[in-house]
Amino acid sequence: MDRYNAGVKDLINARFWSTFYYKTKEGKTKLTIRAFRWITIIVINVLFFLSFHIDIQFLEGTLNGSRLLGFHLIDPFTALEIFAAEHRIHTNVIIGSATLIVFYFLAGGKAYCSWICPYGLLSEIGEYFHQKLIKKKIIKERKFTPNIRFFFWIVFLAAATIDGYLVFEVINPIGILSRAVTYGWSLAVVWVVVILIFEIFYSRRGWCKYICPVGTTYNFIGWASLTKVQWDMNKCDHCSACLSVCFEDHVLEFIKPKYDKKRADKGINKQLVVNGDCTLCGRCFDVCHTDAYNYEFRLKDLV
Repeated sequence: MDRYNAGVKDLINARFWSTFYYKTKEGKTKLTIRAFRWITIIVINVLFFLSFHIDIQFLEGTLNGSRLLGFHLIDPFTALEIFAAEHRIHTNVIIGSATLIVFYFLAGGKAYCSWICPYGLLSEIGEYFHQKLIKKKIIKERKFTPNIRFFFWIVFLAAATIDGYLVFEVINPIGILSRAVTYGWSLAVVWVVVILIFEIFYSRRGWCKYICPVGTTYNFIGWASLTKVQWDMNKCDHCSACLSVCFEDHVLEFIKPKYDKKRADKGINKQLVVNGDCTLCGRCFDVCHTDAYNYEFRLKDLV
């Protein structure tokens, strides 16, 4: 993908595999952020697989609960489910979930969804085909308010409280895929395929954007997290390529030209994407031909 010379439409409609590399202004070929994200997801899941099958004891367990070099890590939403179901707090659960909360507070909240989650990788493939079908007018785009995710978040915790069982884990595609990679495939993978079909034919990234309570939990952390995407108004030419490729495009609403005068009046030329729904996926970076985006660590001046 030649983002510096290609037109906006070409960037938005680029072949899927061409989005994993780009040409620099000097003509060199480099990996995009999407490529680095996929490598990260694959490496993490390979480590889970190897730790179980050849007992290297590096990253053991699954994404719900694991041990990194013997240190417990527990997904924050899983920890909430355990508390809701059992009505008591386990020390290892507190330590494991608190560790991840601190990490994502530093690294960027919903970065989990784009840099760690194995279903997120499949969902990106589904997104590509969904947009193809939209352009060919075979299906229609269906959008809902992102706030509906909070309803599902409450429902799944309520179900665990009432039933005394981690109800969501029966249908959690993250847990299903993580267990499949680590311990072997099961019929539960069929449910993951059903979700993917739903996203391809009905709503773009629908599970991730409107339902998944795991992502919603990281959304809470994301609002306060220290690592953010930063946008530079002086570099931006408002081509809107970033808005087209961002599946959480409401987080970039502020970059629209209609807000330029307000920014100019306040002397603002750089803004952070503070919305907790930002997954720091870097797709806006990958299609920006003016390099208007970068990652910003908010405490860097104090470090």
